[in-house]
Amino acid sequence: MSSKTQKTLCFSHLFLALFLQALKLGEPNREVAVAPPLPILPLPSSSQLKWQRRELIMFLHFGVNTFTDSEWGTGTEDPSVFNPVGLDTDQWVDAAARAGISLMILTAKHHDGFCLWPSKYTDHSVLGSHWRSGNGDVVMEFVGAAKARGVDVGLYLSPWDRHDVRYGKEIAYNEYYLAQLQELLNRYGSVEEIWFDGAKGSNATNMTYYFEDWFSMVKELQSSINIFSDAGPDVRWVGDEEGFAGSTCWSTINRTSLRIGDGSIVGYLNEGDPRGVDWLPAECDVSIRTGWFWHKSETPKPLKQLLNIYYHSVGRNCVLLLNVPPNKTGLIQDTDVQRLIEFRKAIDTIFAINLAEGNAVKASSQRGGGQGGFGAVNVLDDDHLWTYWAPNEGNAGNEHWIEVEGVGRSLSFNVVRIQEAIGLGQRVKNHEIYADGKRVAKGTTIGYKRLHRLEEGVVNASKVRFVIKDSRGLPLISSIGLHFDPFWHPK
Repeated sequence: MSSKTQKTLCFSHLFLALFLQALKLGEPNREVAVAPPLPILPLPSSSQLKWQRRELIMFLHFGVNTFTDSEWGTGTEDPSVFNPVGLDTDQWVDAAARAGISLMILTAKHHDGFCLWPSKYTDHSVLGSHWRSGNGDVVMEFVGAAKARGVDVGLYLSPWDRHDVRYGKEIAYNEYYLAQLQELLNRYGSVEEIWFDGAKGSNATNMTYYFEDWFSMVKELQSSINIFSDAGPDVRWVGDEEGFAGSTCWSTINRTSLRIGDGSIVGYLNEGDPRGVDWLPAECDVSIRTGWFWHKSETPKPLKQLLNIYYHSVGRNCVLLLNVPPNKTGLIQDTDVQRLIEFRKAIDTIFAINLAEGNAVKASSQRGGGQGGFGAVNVLDDDHLWTYWAPNEGNAGNEHWIEVEGVGRSLSFNVVRIQEAIGLGQRVKNHEIYADGKRVAKGTTIGYKRLHRLEEGVVNASKVRFVIKDSRGLPLISSIGLHFDPFWHPK
């Protein structure tokens, strides 16, 4: 090759290199995103996340007990006693929708064995009543009304049956129960939650329930349904009927330690287990009245009491299942409807405004640094699940904090809200809140949502710091809030 040819090639290579460099310089300077942190198992399913975000759901206890002024029926009631002449399931659903409730669970069969649908496996049902001339179906009317309003439905089918002669005969009764499960889950469309419990009188016939068979059948028929029981597998009982979760409340627990109907495990159910291998969040069931069924002598709980229950259930990483029983006419009592609406308005009044928004926010550290996707600013956006603040990996084992500083004004509040990014696991074990250096609240777990009503009342501060004292791995905080509750008047 001649020297002239070599020079021509060198110039060509140089021109090509300069041309490529020019193209590269013309491109925008793209910042490579930092990957999200690894999750900490176990994790919630999509149906469990949907359930958790409802926060408040409704129970409807309705049946022959409504007409006999009872809580637990005997199973010997004449079906003709059931006659709700003014039944209006549209009114039930309207009351729920006005209260911001998106899921309603109906007692399709309570302990007395009376079925609110025309089951072909028993004559102890609406078929034997005078209501609708024996052609009625409460479940069908309920489901139709709910679907028309975009409200989801759930069903409760009591395992304990004081009427059916097969009860106590292990194989025969389990076959009967499974047959009725299939009726309900095949006939009435999509069911979002199905409720099982171990309630049974002390003198009841000894009976072994095939719970695992039932659960498998439920999942086969409706794979996205959430199954509630003392042992899940999707939602667990909180361990009491007062609507109160433990001050420590993990969504994680070990299902192998749970047994349906075992009173010795209520403490474990109430608190959960940080070492639990199963994601099994708690549901807090309580009635708006003293009893579960409607009784003329009872009135709804006052607003103050309902708000207290809300703070101890939703505010402790749980969903509140509030029972609102229809009366003998087949309507939800007007006093109960008004209390429901009042309850919703109060919740909206408290939490509609986040006093932390519009202020400066900073943190002890940030995953990835710079302007990446895990900055403290994420705790003040509208996404309370999938955007979050994450501290730097290098600070593992240390305390972490987020601080809100009032811009041009002090922060005046009496409720503190803090939420974790539970889609990546529940992590926080201990946390504290400081206002201008003074501790105003402390707690253990956070989970989906933790609410603190300040015992000293309204606090005015220029800076509020949220300190994570201990956690399983790095804490991931999705949202924080400072709120004013006008109904809170500490002693």
